[in-house]
Amino acid sequence: MTKTKTDVREALMTAAKATVQAHGYNALSFRELAKEVGIKSASVHYHFPTKGDLGAALAHRYTEEGAASLAELLATSNDATWCLDKYIAIFRSALANDNRMCLCGIMSAELDDLPNEVRIEVDKFAEMNVGWLMKVLSRETPSADEQDLQDRAMAIFAAIEGAQLVARGCQDIGIYDRTIRAYRKTGLMP
Repeated sequence: MTKTKTDVREALMTAAKATVQAHGYNALSFRELAKEVGIKSASVHYHFPTKGDLGAALAHRYTEEGAASLAELLATSNDATWCLDKYIAIFRSALANDNRMCLCGIMSAELDDLPNEVRIEVDKFAEMNVGWLMKVLSRETPSADEQDLQDRAMAIFAAIEGAQLVARGCQDIGIYDRTIRAYRKTGLMP
């Protein structure tokens, strides 16, 4: 059966996402992706003219999918703690999947090596997460000042990404769990 252009593009995106989550943006190789998908290296360039185009497409899709999932959580419950529990579980699930990282989190660690179009999309991911966390926190404290909400949301986002990074580096998901419990005990998170 012949693969359609859409099938090939999706296969490339899937393979590239797995590569980045496991090894980072710098590990992306059109030659290796082509081999994995079963196409010629030049065919990768048909779908993504540059590595930057591929990286931006990955980060853009990751952000869109994440935003949709998080919007669903907000629509499901008004309970800030429940929403945050589900949010924490999303980041944990990446670690549980072969010790992978959040796609945009690992790309952020390589910021100096990212083309501008990828940086823009990675920044959008952070903005989306902080915006969502602000909504969750405002449910807990409706009278909170906007700047305070933003500062706390950024602190939570950075803390969760950081806990994921340290747990991955130590190859111990228990570190993530213990760190999240410590954040909650100190009052950083509901």
